[in-house]
This record gives sequence, structure tokens and C-alpha cells, in this order.
Amino acid sequence: MNADQAFESVRVSNRHGTSPFVLICDHASNFVPAEFGTLGLKKDDLTKHIAWDPGAAPVAQMMSELMDAPLIESGISRLIIDCNRPLDAPDLIWEVSETTPIPGNQNLNKAQRAERVALAYDPFHTAIDELVETRLSQGRETNLVSIHSFTPVYKGVSRPWHIGILHDEDLRLSTPLILELQRGDDIVVGDNEPYSPADRVYFTLERHGRAHGLACVMIEIRNDEIQNEAAQSRWAKRLAEILGPEESGETKTIERPKASTSAPRVIGTTD
Repeated sequence: MNADQAFESVRVSNRHGTSPFVLICDHASNFVPAEFGTLGLKKDDLTKHIAWDPGAAPVAQMMSELMDAPLIESGISRLIIDCNRPLDAPDLIWEVSETTPIPGNQNLNKAQRAERVALAYDPFHTAIDELVETRLSQGRETNLVSIHSFTPVYKGVSRPWHIGILHDEDLRLSTPLILELQRGDDIVVGDNEPYSPADRVYFTLERHGRAHGLACVMIEIRNDEIQNEAAQSRWAKRLAEILGPEESGETKTIERPKASTSAPRVIGTTD
């Protein structure tokens, strides 16, 4: 790895946090190890949404502190490999992200793809497996919440939602989140918008949450809502207050409905 030998493929913070929630940030970083250059892109491209979820990591980090919750973050740009995809997904390694061709991702052979899996994908999912399995072996309540951000405009289409709550048929976390967020007249809340599990963006939660029967939910915040520290703090506090614990130190109890069915739609996109 040369100069980048010390970089972290995955970061685990507050491993022993007391919260019943485990936070995940699949697209926390836009870091590209030196051996990949810029993947043939302009340096400015590496600051855009195609490389990561801007603002998501600071929100997740603040929530981790407020909730005393463990947090697992990918430390490498999704342009290298998208950790929130199954290994056989056509968009595991993007050749074109949104409308931007990625020259360094074109025509990779099996060995090159395997290198990226070993570099970033396997460490990320192994870290989640180990943390979840440890908590379950200790008999600790464990719910998974992944934090993402999305663009205000996608391929010329404006998105009105300030925040989207993504879920499958298990509504234990999504319904109370949506109801609480809708109490604010200034917030437009998307229910399986701007994405849904049918868009192939729910993989991490399916693999580590649903496989164990755990309640899980994906939170997407429009990235112009979390462009600076003050805005990130506002959203982190708002979400932490809904999920708990409260300032008194007591965990907020939210009545969660039993799982029922929902009907996600299908489009092709980048989360």
C-alpha cells in the first residue's frame, strides 16, 4: 500500500456502547488508496456523491456519541467497491456512476476484482458480523440503522424529500421513525423514497440484520441538509431523540408495529 499503508478499510467506534442500536455508514469515506490514482477522474469528482455520501459520516458519528451506540464505517470510497451490494451485483464496482464514466473501473479482471473485495469489502462486512454476533451471544438487544445521504437532483429530476426512511416488510423501526419525523411541519419525509430495497440498496441490512431477524432501517438524508457541522448536529440530535436514549439517561420507548408488507418500486440508481 506504500504511503497509504496505515489507512483503515473499516472503522469501528464505541464498540461497547450500551445502546440497543448499531449504526452503520456504508459510504462514509471518499478515500482512494494511492495505488488506484484517481481512477482516471478529476480530483473534484472524488468530492462528489459518486465517491461517497457527503455528510453521512459526521451525522452517524454524532448519533453514535449521543446514543452511546457502536458505529461501523467503511474507510474506502465506493468507487473502489460498493460495500452495500452483493458480490454478484452489476454495480458492485461502478463503470459508470450516475452519468460519470469511471475509467479506472473499466474491464477489470477477476484478480483485480478480488483484490478490491479483500481490500475493502471483506473487512467491512467481517467487522459487522463480529460485532453483531458478539452482541447476540451476550443476549443484547440489537437493531441496525444505516445512515446515508442522497443528492437533491438526480439526472435532472429534483427530489422534494428532506429525509427518506427505507425499509422492507419489517416496519418495526421505519413506522415510528416516519411518524415522529412527520410531526415536524418543515420536514418532507419519504417512505421508501428516493430509493427502496428494490433498488438493491438494502444489502448490508439484509445480510446482517434480516438474516438474524433483527429490526433494521436505512436513513437517507438529502445532502444539502447536512453540508456543515451545525446542520449535521441538528439532524443527528433529531434522529437520536427519536431512537433514544433521552437526556435523562432513560431509553425512549416507542411502540413498534408488527411487521407487515410494503410494495417497493424498482429503478436503477446509485444510493
